[in-house]
Amino acid sequence: MTEKFKTMRDNPAIRWMALLLLSFAMFCSYIFMDILSPIKDLMQSTRGWDSTAFGTYAGSETFLNVFIFFLIFAGIILDKMGVRFTALLSGFVMLIGAAINWYAVTEAFEASSLSVWFTNHLNYIPIFDELGVSPFYEGMPASAKFASVGFMVFGCGVEMAGITVSRGIVKWFKGRELALAMGSEMALARLGVATCMIFSPLIARADILGGADVSHSVAFGVILLMIALIMFIVYFFMDKKLDAQTGEAEEKDEPFQIRDIGKIFSSSGFWLVALLCVLYYSAIFPFQKYAVNMLQCNLTFTAAEGFWAENTVAIVQYAIMLVVAAAAFASNFTKGTKRIVFLILAIVSLITFCVMGYMRQSAETIFAVFPLLAVGITPILGKYVDTKGKAASMLMIGSILLIACHLTFAFILPLFQGNEIGGVIVAYVTILVLGASFSLVPASLWPSVPKLVDSKVIGSAYALIFWIQNIGLWLFPLLIGKILDSSNPEIVQALKDGTMTPDVAATSYNYTNPLLMLACLGVAALILGFVLKRVDKKHNLGLELPNIKSE
Repeated sequence: MTEKFKTMRDNPAIRWMALLLLSFAMFCSYIFMDILSPIKDLMQSTRGWDSTAFGTYAGSETFLNVFIFFLIFAGIILDKMGVRFTALLSGFVMLIGAAINWYAVTEAFEASSLSVWFTNHLNYIPIFDELGVSPFYEGMPASAKFASVGFMVFGCGVEMAGITVSRGIVKWFKGRELALAMGSEMALARLGVATCMIFSPLIARADILGGADVSHSVAFGVILLMIALIMFIVYFFMDKKLDAQTGEAEEKDEPFQIRDIGKIFSSSGFWLVALLCVLYYSAIFPFQKYAVNMLQCNLTFTAAEGFWAENTVAIVQYAIMLVVAAAAFASNFTKGTKRIVFLILAIVSLITFCVMGYMRQSAETIFAVFPLLAVGITPILGKYVDTKGKAASMLMIGSILLIACHLTFAFILPLFQGNEIGGVIVAYVTILVLGASFSLVPASLWPSVPKLVDSKVIGSAYALIFWIQNIGLWLFPLLIGKILDSSNPEIVQALKDGTMTPDVAATSYNYTNPLLMLACLGVAALILGFVLKRVDKKHNLGLELPNIKSE
């Protein structure tokens, strides 16, 4: 450490290294979060998961967080025990849940006595069934039930990791490039979505280890979570050294009291931000679970041949994706000719990536473009919020884009069915814009939380927002699955009669009604955005003010 920097936090290189460790851990967790999303059709054809079963599984991730209030406890643990302990704990919990999830979708589980037990049990859960919030139902495939158990455990870990990473970033970046740091972390984490979309189907369908198997994709995710745990361990020692330099005690030495939660709940700004969060995220994350299948049902694909059918193409395309992300991100930190070169490289690489996705005739690789525009513009948005403010206004813009994208998927994309090139172009543009709108949230919403609550309870504030958000993340995947089946009764009946195979059924759904529901969430978020802006102006919350204060 040179004399120029008093602590590690003052050194930009080390500060951003800490961010990279946290971001890469979340990158790995985002991959596992959607590991089955691009192979929904395979889960139906090989494991018997219909849309209701898949939606119930997808919603189970947040079940314990919502109904057992685990996220509230996680926030208390974070405030009392500090970032380091909670990061390690979240890493272990994610790994345990992922391992259960993996075993649930293996052939070994299908042939086990445990499968028989899950078939015969958990078909009725007192109180939860009466309330209509049971995580299981009679007739649900045993593998889906057990996978849901694992996903619940994983969900506890990943949401705990989310609030821990947010608190860690505040610790290292408060008073500095906070919005830029949070936006950059989320941009890198969301590359996990693209990574999942490209590699999960490839690994599941690959003839390895005895043949194609959906469990291979989940095993890939488990290995990545082992790496995430290592990232948290390295961060543990960096964070500990920082506290030694500053002479500050870890957050656990500040006593947490239950009445502090009352202080959080008494903030109207907090409630508006929390409700905006649940509406916005409920229109994005549940959609990701079904997006690939939605494209499969609305676009016309023909089997790729020759070079484009080879697995090596996926690796090349992924490498190009990394070039897009790196060049777009780097363009934000350069000027003049270098910036132009990076932008040109990013644009050319993005076009190449899209062309390859079309040539591969794969819905998964088309949706993989989702985070790429966000990676490029998130630093711009974060820097703007840091220096200029306007966080509430950005949330309103994001809501408008969200509405437009879901309505496009619902009404315009189906018009291009049968038009291979036109449909793919509409899909690419809409997906890119949707990803860009999503980038407005981490750049503007999360950095606003420290302005609304006392620093002592930031962890609890993030936990409460995540808990409210998790209600939507539990409910809406389930609703999408139920609406999908109820909107396509002929498919459900044909499957029961045996007149339609699961393979055909998996790509024949009409997604209009679920997409309309998601667009309505965007409308509600837009209305709340207007209210938040008025409340901010009336009570001087500072949401429209820059994060970096002038000297």
